[in-house]
Amino acid sequence: MAIALRYAARSDLGLGPKARNEDSGYAGPNLLVLADGMGGHAAGDVASSMIVGELAPLDAEDVTADQAIGLLEDALRSANTKLTTAMRDNADLTGMGSTTIVMLRTGNKLAMAHIGDSRAFMLRGDTFSQITKDHSFVQQLVDEGRISKEEAGHHPQRSVVTRVMTGQPDDEPDTSLREAKIGDRFLLCSDGLSDFVGADVIEEILREAATPADAAERCIEVALKASTRDNVTVIVADVVDADGDDLPPTVPQVVGAAASRSLRTQTRPIPTSPAAKAAALSREATGRGAAADADDEVELAEQAPRSRRSRIIRRVAGAVVIVAVLAAGGYAAWAWSQRQFYVAAEAGSVAIFRGVSQDLGPISLSQVEIQSDVAVSDLPVDVQGSVERTIPARDLADAEAKVQQLRVEAIRCQLMAVTGTPCGTTPAPTPSATTPTPGATTPLTPGTGIPTTSLPSTLLPSLPVPTMTTPLLPSTPLTPPPVAAGGQDAQPALKGMTS
Repeated sequence: MAIALRYAARSDLGLGPKARNEDSGYAGPNLLVLADGMGGHAAGDVASSMIVGELAPLDAEDVTADQAIGLLEDALRSANTKLTTAMRDNADLTGMGSTTIVMLRTGNKLAMAHIGDSRAFMLRGDTFSQITKDHSFVQQLVDEGRISKEEAGHHPQRSVVTRVMTGQPDDEPDTSLREAKIGDRFLLCSDGLSDFVGADVIEEILREAATPADAAERCIEVALKASTRDNVTVIVADVVDADGDDLPPTVPQVVGAAASRSLRTQTRPIPTSPAAKAAALSREATGRGAAADADDEVELAEQAPRSRRSRIIRRVAGAVVIVAVLAAGGYAAWAWSQRQFYVAAEAGSVAIFRGVSQDLGPISLSQVEIQSDVAVSDLPVDVQGSVERTIPARDLADAEAKVQQLRVEAIRCQLMAVTGTPCGTTPAPTPSATTPTPGATTPLTPGTGIPTTSLPSTLLPSLPVPTMTTPLLPSTPLTPPPVAAGGQDAQPALKGMTS
C-alpha cells in the first residue's frame, strides 16, 4: 500500500538571550529536514540555512531505497564542503556549525541521516521511542555508565556536542533505513524542546494531538511554558494512505532562520564571489512576489517576537519547491541544479538534459544539452517508459553512456523488426524514417556488431541484448555506514561546541 506524509513545521525564538533564530526547518511531501545552528558559533543561522538549502532539492527526487542513503550522504557531504568554503572566504562566518536530522521518503520506507543532538522520535501504536542517538558529551557518559538517563536530562553540560556539521572531513552522520507504516507519527525536534520537556510529556502530546499541526504547535507552547532558553523547532509528520480520499497537502513548509530571511527578502543581483555568496546567505534570499499562481505556494513561518504562546504562520503565494530551496540556501541550490543531468524524451527522440526536471512557473529549470538521433519509438516499450519518466545520471559522461545503451537497444529492435520478431514487449514498429520496413536491408556501420549477451535486468529483464559496462538504472545497494557508539575510547567534547 502506497504511503504519503502529512506534515507540519513550527519554530520559535525561545526565551533565552538569542537575538535571532538559528534553527532552520523544511517539511515537504518526500523530505523532512531540521538543522540547529550552533548557538556558541558565529552565523549559526547561516549554517543551518545552507544545510537545508543543500538538502531541499531531494524533495523533488524520485528515489529508490537503494539510492536513498547514498543521496543523503552525498548531499550532507556537499553541504559540509560549502560550509568550509564559506568560512574560508568570509572571516565573519568562521566557527559556524549545525546539527542535522533529515528523513527522505522512498516508496514505503524512510531513509534517515543524523548528526548532533537534535532528536527524532516515533510513535507507533503503543510504542513511543527515540530513534536517534545524541552525539553529545552526556550521551557518552550514559554509554559509559557514569550517569543515568535521568541525570543526563539535568546535566549542566547536556548541550555540549561531540559531532556536528562544521565543515571538517570527519563530520560523518549516522544513517538508517526503516519501514514506515500507516498510522506512524514522527517528530523531529531541536534541543530547545528535548532539553526542557520530558520524553513522557512529548509522548502525551503526540498521542493526543489530532493533527501534525496541532502536535507541533502544542510542542512549542509547552516548551515556552517550560521556559526554554534556546530556539525551539519541531517537525511532525504522520504516515497516511496515499490512495485514500483525504490526501494531504504537498505544499512545503519552511521555518526558522530560512523563513525569517525570506520574509525580509529584497530582489538583488546574485553575488558572484564565494565570500559575497556566503555573506548574502545571512541577509537575504531571492523569491517571487505574491502575484504568482496560488497553486504554487510555499508556507514560510516566522517565530513570534519573544512570544510565549502565539504562532505566526505566513503564507507567501506563488512560491514553488525550488523557491523554498532558494530561500533556504540561496544561490547554492541553483548552482546544484545546473550540475545535474538526466536522460529524457524531447520531440520524439532521446536527449540529455542539464538541470532538474521541474518548472518554476513559466521558467524551465532544465535545457537540452545534447539531442541524440535515437527515436523513442524504436525502443522496447518498458524502456520507452523509463525514458518518458526520465533517467537520472551522475554526470554528463554517465548520461552519454546511457544514451549509447539506448542507441544499441534501438538498433537491435530495428533488426528484430526486419525479421518479424517482436522486440520484447514492444509491438512491431510502424515503418518510419528510423524504422526499416520488412524485407529492407539495414546497413550497419563497420565495427558495430551486436553481441548476444544480456542487458542488466533493470533495463530489459526479458530480452537478449548487449551487456553494458554502465547500467542504465542504478541497482547496486548502498550499505549504510555503521552507527558510531560511545565507549571508553570516545573523546568527550571533541569540538567543544554548544547547541
